[in-house]
Amino acid sequence: MGKGCRNIFIFATIIILFSFFYVDNYSHSTGFSKKDFLVQPDTNWAPYKEKVEVKGIYLTGNTVGYKDRFDELIRFIDTTEINAVVIDIKDDLGEITYNTDLDYLKDIGATNNIRIEDIGEVMSILREKDIYPIARIVTFKDRNLASKRPDLAVKSKEGTVWRDNKGDAWLNPYNKESWEYPVKIAEEAALKGFKEIQFDYVRFPTDGKRDFIDYGQAIKDIPMEEAIGEFLKYAKERLEPLGVYVSADVFGLVTTSEDDMGLGQYLETIATSVDIVSPMVYPSHYAMGSYGVRYPDAEPYKIVYKSVTTAVNRIDNIHTNDRKAIIRPWLQDFSAPWLKKQYGSYYTKYGEKQIKAQIQACYDSGVREWIFWNASNKYTLDGYERK
Repeated sequence: MGKGCRNIFIFATIIILFSFFYVDNYSHSTGFSKKDFLVQPDTNWAPYKEKVEVKGIYLTGNTVGYKDRFDELIRFIDTTEINAVVIDIKDDLGEITYNTDLDYLKDIGATNNIRIEDIGEVMSILREKDIYPIARIVTFKDRNLASKRPDLAVKSKEGTVWRDNKGDAWLNPYNKESWEYPVKIAEEAALKGFKEIQFDYVRFPTDGKRDFIDYGQAIKDIPMEEAIGEFLKYAKERLEPLGVYVSADVFGLVTTSEDDMGLGQYLETIATSVDIVSPMVYPSHYAMGSYGVRYPDAEPYKIVYKSVTTAVNRIDNIHTNDRKAIIRPWLQDFSAPWLKKQYGSYYTKYGEKQIKAQIQACYDSGVREWIFWNASNKYTLDGYERK
């Protein structure tokens, strides 16, 4: 090796040694190891969950997929205090409302009635408008999958798929294999940009000839409320790394019932399994005389206040080191014409006064979040505060 080459070699060696010395010292001064530069970033998005004080409305897949109607509701949101939407992702018929990337959903016919052609565009609009998106997933009521996968379905004592009064089949909450289906749909919704997954019909069947249902040994070994609670805990654990909140819809009477109402919805169990509990405290759904109110639908403040206050107090009294859910009730922005005959002159058409009464009942109960339901997505503009 010539003198010139030796000088170059020595110089290069000095540079390399200096580089190692510099990086090593830099790593010590900043608290990082040299190996940290080779570590992939953590893919757990849980620390980045966005907490929003939700004031929301419900939207069907049809509404979201029909551009003129969707744009109209976006303008409505722009002018009011509304800042969140609950969108059907898996609906009451077991159908997926948007173009999914999950092939097995297509294979079982769950995508035969797509209503939202471009979910990416919808999510972009919601991001641009700073609207908090919640994915509603009808969980165990599933005519489509339960019919095609009898091994996952609630069975009759004859061994056939059991059906309720409407002819709907149900997935069996005792069968843990049936849990995977809604959870995988929820995971994809989270990856599409939804900030929260809302599980609806997260219960056992309530109508139909339930005496003919055969749950086998499972119902003797595990209470219904435990099965529902375990499903929700499992779903939350799976979804936590994706940075989304998990909520569960429950019947309004669950807030004041001392048991699980025979359907697996026990308030304390669910409140320690999810982030948000959403009781459906629609005044029209309470029997006459409920809570001492002769005509519940005519006095929405009293019904909502009693239901929500009771739920809040019960959750406050849960003794646990684990995080407890908040209450975010479903409220009513629709009239109930089926009550006309029963109520007579007390029949109430819902409008601005009734909307505001329900909201005030929430605030007076110490609850700041709420969501309104209207099956046709027609909401009362004057019922909400203007921006």
